[in-house]
Amino acid sequence: MDHLSELENRSIYIIRESYHQFDRLAALWSVGKDSTTLVRLCQKAFFGRIPFPVVYIDTSHHFPEMYRFRDECVERWGLDLIVARNDAALAAGVNPKDNKLNCCTQLKTQALKDCIAEYGFEALLLGIRRDEHGIRAKERYFSPRDQQFRWDYENQPAELWDQYTSQADQETHIRIHPLLHWREIDIWLYTQRENLPANELYFARDGKRYRSLGCQTCCEPIESEASTIEQIIEELKTSTTAERAGRAQDKEDAYTMQKLRALGYM
Repeated sequence: MDHLSELENRSIYIIRESYHQFDRLAALWSVGKDSTTLVRLCQKAFFGRIPFPVVYIDTSHHFPEMYRFRDECVERWGLDLIVARNDAALAAGVNPKDNKLNCCTQLKTQALKDCIAEYGFEALLLGIRRDEHGIRAKERYFSPRDQQFRWDYENQPAELWDQYTSQADQETHIRIHPLLHWREIDIWLYTQRENLPANELYFARDGKRYRSLGCQTCCEPIESEASTIEQIIEELKTSTTAERAGRAQDKEDAYTMQKLRALGYM
């Protein structure tokens, strides 16, 4: 079995285990490369048709290309899409220019919190990877959150010998991370192998491209001439720049991302 198939099988095992354990399950889909890979793995886990909804957190500040990509994939794959949005915060004028920590908390975390309360989700599948950010390296495959969405990253259950902690306490929901063991280059190799669609923003135009997608006001492109998946893969083999170097949340201070995730951020 090749490397990508090993990664795929491990992830599909986690996805199926999650579906077996939790009656009310959903997958978070940002329309980025990682969560789109997660969607494909969910399709494979259930022979083409995903038996639970996918949730898109809409801050209203995403790139037009992201909304277009989302709608095209929903139609192509027949996804059961839930759009979660904190309309009250948007009406109150919450925006990334004033305070990025508060903006992410209100437009992402609170929107997700409201969505979970409305639909009663017990567990969420997320497409995060350990190599993406230092604080995500502390995650587990099955990661409990309390009723306030807080993540106690200093006191997590051990996961040994593939016996993942998957039983949820009644007062929590569980974040499940089937891609935790993947790397950025693995995602692109898998995208290439599976002929997965990828957002056009990932490919170079006028000498720049995005490696990580989010709100327009919080993302910056990198210098790049990589305009195909093959060229992106070659670029990653020699790159020394952090994947999220263009994300504003990661630049404000050393602990901003840790604060956000401790408060329930994805």
